[in-house]
Amino acid sequence: MSEVTATGRPPEPDWLAMTAEELVAYRDAENRWRASNAARAILGDPDPGATIHWQKVALPGRELPVRVYRPASGREGEGAGRTDLPLVLHVHGGGYVGTAVQCDWVTSHLAAQLPALVVSVEHRLLAAESPLSAAVDDGWDVLQDVVQHAAQWGIDPARTAVFGESCGALISALAAIRAKEAGLHLMAQVLVNPAVDVTETMLDHASITQHAHTPTLTVPQLRLIQRLAVPPGTDPRALSPLSAGNLNGLAPALVVVPTHDPLADHGRRYAERLRAAGTPARLTEYPAAGHAFLSMPGVAQQAEAARAEILEFLRASLTA
Repeated sequence: MSEVTATGRPPEPDWLAMTAEELVAYRDAENRWRASNAARAILGDPDPGATIHWQKVALPGRELPVRVYRPASGREGEGAGRTDLPLVLHVHGGGYVGTAVQCDWVTSHLAAQLPALVVSVEHRLLAAESPLSAAVDDGWDVLQDVVQHAAQWGIDPARTAVFGESCGALISALAAIRAKEAGLHLMAQVLVNPAVDVTETMLDHASITQHAHTPTLTVPQLRLIQRLAVPPGTDPRALSPLSAGNLNGLAPALVVVPTHDPLADHGRRYAERLRAAGTPARLTEYPAAGHAFLSMPGVAQQAEAARAEILEFLRASLTA
Protein backbone atom coordinates (compact mmCIF):
# COMPACT_ATOMS: atom_id res chain seq x y z
CA MET A 1 0.00 0.00 0.00
CA SER A 2 1.34 3.43 -0.83
CA GLU A 3 0.45 6.98 0.01
CA VAL A 4 -0.84 9.05 -2.87
CA THR A 5 -1.09 12.76 -3.40
CA ALA A 6 -4.56 14.20 -3.83
CA THR A 7 -5.73 17.77 -4.20
CA GLY A 8 -9.12 17.53 -2.54
CA ARG A 9 -11.72 15.42 -0.79
CA PRO A 10 -14.76 13.84 -2.40
CA PRO A 11 -18.05 15.67 -1.88
CA GLU A 12 -20.20 14.54 1.02
CA PRO A 13 -22.76 12.01 -0.19
CA ASP A 14 -26.35 11.43 0.84
CA TRP A 15 -25.45 8.98 3.57
CA LEU A 16 -28.74 7.14 3.83
CA ALA A 17 -29.53 7.01 0.09
CA MET A 18 -26.14 5.90 -1.24
CA THR A 19 -25.86 2.51 -2.90
CA ALA A 20 -23.26 -0.12 -2.01
CA GLU A 21 -21.30 0.86 -5.12
CA GLU A 22 -21.44 4.54 -4.20
CA LEU A 23 -20.21 3.74 -0.69
CA VAL A 24 -17.18 1.89 -2.06
CA ALA A 25 -16.40 4.70 -4.49
CA TYR A 26 -16.73 7.33 -1.76
CA ARG A 27 -14.54 5.54 0.77
CA ASP A 28 -11.86 4.78 -1.83
CA ALA A 29 -11.69 8.46 -2.78
CA GLU A 30 -11.81 9.64 0.84
CA ASN A 31 -9.11 7.21 1.93
CA ARG A 32 -6.86 8.32 -0.93
CA TRP A 33 -7.21 11.84 0.41
CA ARG A 34 -6.55 10.77 4.01
CA ALA A 35 -3.35 9.03 2.86
CA SER A 36 -2.18 11.99 0.76
CA ASN A 37 0.41 14.66 1.37
CA ALA A 38 -2.37 17.24 1.01
CA ALA A 39 -4.08 15.88 4.12
CA ARG A 40 -1.05 16.41 6.36
CA ALA A 41 -2.02 20.03 7.04
CA ILE A 42 -5.07 18.70 8.90
CA LEU A 43 -3.95 15.25 10.04
CA GLY A 44 -0.48 16.26 11.19
CA ASP A 45 3.04 15.13 10.36
CA PRO A 46 4.50 11.90 11.75
CA ASP A 47 7.17 12.04 14.44
CA PRO A 48 10.58 11.76 12.69
CA GLY A 49 11.72 9.64 15.62
CA ALA A 50 9.62 6.72 14.39
CA THR A 51 9.94 4.46 11.38
CA ILE A 52 6.71 3.56 9.59
CA HIS A 53 5.97 0.73 7.21
CA TRP A 54 3.16 -1.52 6.03
CA GLN A 55 3.24 -5.22 6.79
CA LYS A 56 0.82 -8.10 6.28
CA VAL A 57 -0.29 -10.41 9.06
CA ALA A 58 -1.38 -13.92 8.12
CA LEU A 59 -4.64 -14.72 9.90
CA PRO A 60 -7.03 -17.66 9.59
CA GLY A 61 -8.48 -17.44 6.07
CA ARG A 62 -7.04 -14.04 5.24
CA GLU A 63 -4.08 -11.67 5.20
CA LEU A 64 -4.53 -8.28 6.81
CA PRO A 65 -2.42 -5.15 6.36
CA VAL A 66 -1.12 -3.44 9.48
CA ARG A 67 0.80 -0.19 9.74
CA VAL A 68 3.82 -0.61 11.99
CA TYR A 69 5.48 2.18 13.97
CA ARG A 70 8.79 1.59 15.71
CA PRO A 71 11.23 3.96 17.46
CA ALA A 72 13.97 4.83 15.00
CA SER A 73 17.57 3.81 15.52
CA GLY A 74 19.99 6.38 16.82
CA ARG A 75 18.87 6.96 20.38
CA GLU A 76 20.48 4.88 23.09
CA GLY A 77 18.42 1.84 24.02
CA GLU A 78 15.85 2.43 21.31
CA GLY A 79 15.28 1.60 17.67
CA ALA A 80 15.01 -1.39 15.39
CA GLY A 81 17.27 -3.57 17.53
CA ARG A 82 15.01 -3.52 20.59
CA THR A 83 13.50 -6.87 21.51
CA ASP A 84 11.61 -5.80 24.63
CA LEU A 85 9.36 -2.96 23.48
CA PRO A 86 5.85 -2.67 24.89
CA LEU A 87 3.09 -3.24 22.35
CA VAL A 88 0.27 -0.80 21.59
CA LEU A 89 -2.38 -2.32 19.32
CA HIS A 90 -4.19 0.59 17.63
CA VAL A 91 -7.44 0.70 15.65
CA HIS A 92 -8.36 3.74 13.56
CA GLY A 93 -11.79 5.30 13.42
CA GLY A 94 -14.28 5.71 10.61
CA GLY A 95 -16.28 2.49 10.49
CA TYR A 96 -17.21 2.40 6.80
CA VAL A 97 -14.21 4.59 5.90
CA GLY A 98 -10.75 5.21 7.31
CA THR A 99 -7.15 4.08 7.18
CA ALA A 100 -4.33 3.73 9.67
CA VAL A 101 -2.48 6.49 7.79
CA GLN A 102 -4.92 9.11 9.10
CA CYS A 103 -3.55 8.44 12.60
CA ASP A 104 0.17 8.66 11.77
CA TRP A 105 0.59 11.76 13.93
CA VAL A 106 -0.46 10.22 17.22
CA THR A 107 0.69 6.64 16.60
CA SER A 108 4.18 7.66 15.46
CA HIS A 109 4.59 9.93 18.47
CA LEU A 110 3.64 7.12 20.81
CA ALA A 111 6.14 4.79 19.12
CA ALA A 112 8.94 7.34 19.37
CA GLN A 113 8.23 8.75 22.81
CA LEU A 114 7.01 5.82 24.92
CA PRO A 115 8.96 4.13 23.22
CA ALA A 116 6.84 1.23 21.93
CA LEU A 117 5.94 -0.86 18.96
CA VAL A 118 2.60 0.42 17.67
CA VAL A 119 0.67 -1.84 15.31
CA SER A 120 -2.34 -0.19 13.67
CA VAL A 121 -4.92 -2.55 12.19
CA GLU A 122 -6.21 -1.86 8.67
CA HIS A 123 -9.37 -3.80 9.41
CA ARG A 124 -12.17 -4.65 7.03
CA LEU A 125 -14.40 -1.61 6.69
CA LEU A 126 -18.15 -1.72 7.23
CA ALA A 127 -20.04 -2.68 4.11
CA ALA A 128 -22.87 -4.96 3.07
CA GLU A 129 -20.43 -7.88 2.82
CA SER A 130 -18.38 -7.03 5.92
CA PRO A 131 -20.41 -6.17 9.04
CA LEU A 132 -18.92 -4.95 12.29
CA SER A 133 -18.23 -8.50 13.47
CA ALA A 134 -15.57 -8.82 10.75
CA ALA A 135 -13.74 -5.69 11.91
CA VAL A 136 -13.99 -6.84 15.54
CA ASP A 137 -12.46 -10.19 14.59
CA ASP A 138 -9.67 -8.40 12.70
CA GLY A 139 -8.68 -6.37 15.75
CA TRP A 140 -8.75 -9.35 18.10
CA ASP A 141 -6.98 -11.72 15.70
CA VAL A 142 -4.14 -9.28 15.04
CA LEU A 143 -3.70 -8.69 18.77
CA GLN A 144 -3.46 -12.43 19.43
CA ASP A 145 -1.11 -13.04 16.53
CA VAL A 146 1.35 -10.31 17.47
CA VAL A 147 1.41 -11.40 21.12
CA GLN A 148 1.87 -15.04 20.14
CA HIS A 149 4.81 -14.10 17.89
CA ALA A 150 6.32 -11.60 20.32
CA ALA A 151 9.93 -12.53 19.55
CA GLN A 152 9.43 -11.88 15.84
CA TRP A 153 8.00 -8.45 16.56
CA GLY A 154 10.58 -7.56 19.22
CA ILE A 155 8.05 -6.93 21.98
CA ASP A 156 7.54 -7.82 25.60
CA PRO A 157 4.07 -9.43 25.49
CA ALA A 158 3.58 -8.80 29.20
CA ARG A 159 3.41 -5.05 28.43
CA THR A 160 0.51 -4.76 26.00
CA ALA A 161 -2.19 -2.11 25.59
CA VAL A 162 -5.02 -1.46 23.15
CA PHE A 163 -5.92 1.99 21.79
CA GLY A 164 -8.81 2.87 19.53
CA GLU A 165 -10.64 5.88 18.17
CA SER A 166 -14.40 6.10 17.49
CA CYS A 167 -15.49 2.81 15.89
CA GLY A 168 -11.90 1.67 16.45
CA ALA A 169 -12.44 2.30 20.16
CA LEU A 170 -15.42 -0.08 20.04
CA ILE A 171 -13.16 -2.70 18.44
CA SER A 172 -10.48 -2.05 21.06
CA ALA A 173 -12.96 -2.22 23.94
CA LEU A 174 -14.25 -5.57 22.70
CA ALA A 175 -10.65 -6.77 22.32
CA ALA A 176 -10.07 -5.88 25.98
CA ILE A 177 -13.16 -7.89 26.97
CA ARG A 178 -12.07 -10.87 24.86
CA ALA A 179 -8.55 -10.63 26.28
CA LYS A 180 -9.86 -11.06 29.82
CA GLU A 181 -11.99 -14.02 28.77
CA ALA A 182 -9.04 -15.64 26.96
CA GLY A 183 -6.53 -15.01 29.75
CA LEU A 184 -4.49 -12.54 27.67
CA HIS A 185 -3.27 -9.90 30.11
CA LEU A 186 -3.54 -6.27 29.00
CA MET A 187 -2.08 -3.42 31.00
CA ALA A 188 -4.21 -0.62 29.58
CA GLN A 189 -6.93 0.39 27.16
CA VAL A 190 -7.32 3.86 25.65
CA LEU A 191 -10.71 4.70 24.14
CA VAL A 192 -10.97 8.03 22.31
CA ASN A 193 -14.41 9.41 21.39
CA PRO A 194 -15.67 5.82 21.57
CA ALA A 195 -18.76 4.39 19.95
CA VAL A 196 -19.77 1.63 22.36
CA ASP A 197 -23.42 0.97 21.51
CA VAL A 198 -24.84 -0.27 18.19
CA THR A 199 -28.08 -1.56 19.70
CA GLU A 200 -31.47 0.08 19.19
CA THR A 201 -30.49 2.60 21.92
CA MET A 202 -27.43 3.83 20.00
CA LEU A 203 -29.00 7.19 19.29
CA ASP A 204 -30.93 7.53 22.57
CA HIS A 205 -28.45 9.81 24.30
CA ALA A 206 -28.65 13.53 25.07
CA SER A 207 -25.36 14.24 23.30
CA ILE A 208 -26.77 12.77 20.07
CA THR A 209 -29.61 15.28 20.13
CA GLN A 210 -27.42 18.17 21.26
CA HIS A 211 -24.72 17.62 18.61
CA ALA A 212 -26.68 15.91 15.87
CA HIS A 213 -24.97 17.64 12.96
CA THR A 214 -21.34 18.48 13.66
CA PRO A 215 -18.64 19.04 11.03
CA THR A 216 -17.04 15.64 11.73
CA LEU A 217 -19.99 13.39 12.63
CA THR A 218 -23.73 13.53 12.03
CA VAL A 219 -26.75 11.43 12.91
CA PRO A 220 -27.21 10.21 9.30
CA GLN A 221 -23.64 8.88 9.38
CA LEU A 222 -24.37 7.11 12.66
CA ARG A 223 -27.51 5.57 11.18
CA LEU A 224 -25.44 4.31 8.25
CA ILE A 225 -22.89 2.80 10.66
CA GLN A 226 -25.66 1.13 12.64
CA ARG A 227 -27.26 -0.30 9.48
CA LEU A 228 -23.98 -1.69 8.15
CA ALA A 229 -22.73 -2.86 11.54
CA VAL A 230 -25.68 -5.04 12.47
CA PRO A 231 -27.26 -6.95 9.58
CA PRO A 232 -30.60 -8.71 10.15
CA GLY A 233 -30.25 -11.71 12.41
CA THR A 234 -27.25 -10.29 14.30
CA ASP A 235 -27.44 -9.63 18.03
CA PRO A 236 -26.17 -6.04 18.42
CA ARG A 237 -25.52 -6.53 22.12
CA ALA A 238 -22.61 -8.85 21.32
CA LEU A 239 -21.01 -5.97 19.40
CA SER A 240 -21.75 -3.28 21.98
CA PRO A 241 -19.32 -2.93 24.90
CA LEU A 242 -21.95 -0.90 26.74
CA SER A 243 -24.15 -4.01 26.80
CA ALA A 244 -21.44 -6.39 28.00
CA GLY A 245 -22.53 -8.47 30.96
CA ASN A 246 -19.32 -8.39 32.99
CA LEU A 247 -16.83 -5.53 32.82
CA ASN A 248 -14.99 -6.49 35.98
CA GLY A 249 -11.28 -7.24 35.82
CA LEU A 250 -10.57 -5.47 32.54
CA ALA A 251 -7.43 -3.49 31.84
CA PRO A 252 -7.49 0.03 33.36
CA ALA A 253 -9.03 2.47 30.91
CA LEU A 254 -8.51 6.02 29.79
CA VAL A 255 -11.70 7.28 28.14
CA VAL A 256 -11.25 10.51 26.18
CA VAL A 257 -14.44 12.42 25.40
CA PRO A 258 -14.70 15.57 23.26
CA THR A 259 -17.72 17.46 24.55
CA HIS A 260 -19.02 18.64 21.14
CA ASP A 261 -19.45 15.08 19.90
CA PRO A 262 -22.68 13.19 19.23
CA LEU A 263 -21.02 10.18 20.89
CA ALA A 264 -19.91 12.02 24.02
CA ASP A 265 -22.46 10.21 26.18
CA HIS A 266 -21.28 6.84 24.84
CA GLY A 267 -17.90 7.48 26.42
CA ARG A 268 -19.35 8.88 29.63
CA ARG A 269 -21.71 5.94 30.13
CA TYR A 270 -19.01 3.39 29.39
CA ALA A 271 -16.61 4.95 31.89
CA GLU A 272 -19.41 4.82 34.47
CA ARG A 273 -20.08 1.14 33.73
CA LEU A 274 -16.39 0.27 33.99
CA ARG A 275 -16.09 2.00 37.35
CA ALA A 276 -19.28 0.39 38.66
CA ALA A 277 -17.83 -3.01 37.70
CA GLY A 278 -14.61 -2.30 39.57
CA THR A 279 -12.40 -1.64 36.54
CA PRO A 280 -10.29 1.51 36.96
CA ALA A 281 -11.40 4.12 34.43
CA ARG A 282 -10.24 7.70 33.99
CA LEU A 283 -12.70 9.89 32.08
CA THR A 284 -11.27 13.07 30.59
CA GLU A 285 -13.43 15.56 28.74
CA TYR A 286 -12.06 18.10 26.27
CA PRO A 287 -14.39 21.13 26.14
CA ALA A 288 -15.44 22.36 22.70
CA ALA A 289 -13.58 19.54 20.93
CA GLY A 290 -15.42 17.66 18.21
CA HIS A 291 -15.49 14.05 17.16
CA ALA A 292 -12.20 12.72 15.75
CA PHE A 293 -10.31 15.74 17.11
CA LEU A 294 -7.27 13.64 17.99
CA SER A 295 -6.75 12.83 14.31
CA MET A 296 -6.87 16.49 13.30
CA PRO A 297 -4.07 18.31 15.16
CA GLY A 298 -3.79 20.82 12.31
CA VAL A 299 -7.20 22.28 13.15
CA ALA A 300 -8.09 20.98 16.64
CA GLN A 301 -6.10 22.79 19.30
CA GLN A 302 -7.07 20.24 21.97
CA ALA A 303 -5.35 17.39 20.11
CA GLU A 304 -1.90 18.11 21.54
CA ALA A 305 -3.14 18.00 25.14
CA ALA A 306 -4.98 14.74 24.48
CA ARG A 307 -1.91 13.20 22.90
CA ALA A 308 0.18 14.19 25.92
CA GLU A 309 -2.38 12.66 28.27
CA ILE A 310 -2.48 9.40 26.33
CA LEU A 311 1.32 9.25 26.31
CA GLU A 312 1.47 9.81 30.08
CA PHE A 313 -1.25 7.23 30.75
CA LEU A 314 0.38 4.56 28.61
CA ARG A 315 3.86 5.28 29.94
CA ALA A 316 2.63 4.86 33.51
CA SER A 317 0.61 1.75 32.63
CA LEU A 318 3.24 -0.04 30.55
CA THR A 319 6.12 0.59 32.94
CA ALA A 320 4.20 -0.28 36.12
